[in-house]
Amino acid sequence: MILAFLAEGGDDYVSGAALSDKLGLSRTAVWKHVEQLRKLGYRIDAQSAKGYRLLEVPDRLTTLEVGPLLSTRELGRTLHHYDELPSTNAKAFELAHEGGFHGEVIVTEHQTAGKGRRGRAWVSPAGKNLALSVILRPDIAPARAPELTLVAAVALTETLRDSGVEASIKWPNDVQIAGRKVAGILTELSADVERVHFVVLGIGVNLNTDAADFPPDVAELATSVSLNRSSPVHRALFTAALLAKIEQWLDTWTEEGFEPVRASWRAMASTLGQEVLVRADNKELRGFAEDIDSTGALLLRVGERIERVLSGDVEQVRSRKQ
Repeated sequence: MILAFLAEGGDDYVSGAALSDKLGLSRTAVWKHVEQLRKLGYRIDAQSAKGYRLLEVPDRLTTLEVGPLLSTRELGRTLHHYDELPSTNAKAFELAHEGGFHGEVIVTEHQTAGKGRRGRAWVSPAGKNLALSVILRPDIAPARAPELTLVAAVALTETLRDSGVEASIKWPNDVQIAGRKVAGILTELSADVERVHFVVLGIGVNLNTDAADFPPDVAELATSVSLNRSSPVHRALFTAALLAKIEQWLDTWTEEGFEPVRASWRAMASTLGQEVLVRADNKELRGFAEDIDSTGALLLRVGERIERVLSGDVEQVRSRKQ
């Protein structure tokens, strides 16, 4: 609560007496709380006869840091912050089953057992990146749920481009910079035959990962935003901007359907027009990625026929001249 009052004070000092009265604490207790905040990384100036003033907040993703930056109606207005979690998606599922509302966000400073596609691990050093999940409750049939992955990919890629990097989308749910993975999306849902109960939209973004942070087996395949623009990313600002983009595209998708999303996705895609190898369902398909259809499935030209691919891993085939 002291932090909230100091944040409300902006550039002005808040007197110790005022904090003491508002919180029902002694002046000594107020001072002890301020010292605890300083140990957590908050820079708080103290002046005799003036009081306390918040100078700087640490690079964290709590409501105090993210909340004032939000421009959304619903997304992120309830934000659950954890210093460490095995998986934000798993926690979001738990909260959604307990009645979590549309737009609730789960974020962690350190995700220890994050999931990528097909059960792969998503490695993220503590305090450097973004690992979040959003609870969504769209009024749609289960068949339309895969569209949300593409909605998120468009929103995420736009946010990354706004932050100063040339990001593109690799079908179905990876975002890349110069051919290296910078972010991934994992969409999971609870549904019955007729309707979706809720969707958990998980997003992991390498924001400030150093080259040395990547494990040897992914070092040549992955990158981060900071490595590509040579400056660190303000994680709270990026989080707020991303949530605003997701909400904007969710509104468009709800009001106008999938076609505007599809058009933007195609414009940002690195997969289309390329010869690719698709590994899916214990088989491999090699062909040219021509388009995505009205459901987001990849249309792959294999010889004289078109294969409709619903899921799989895509690898661009390099020409022999390269």
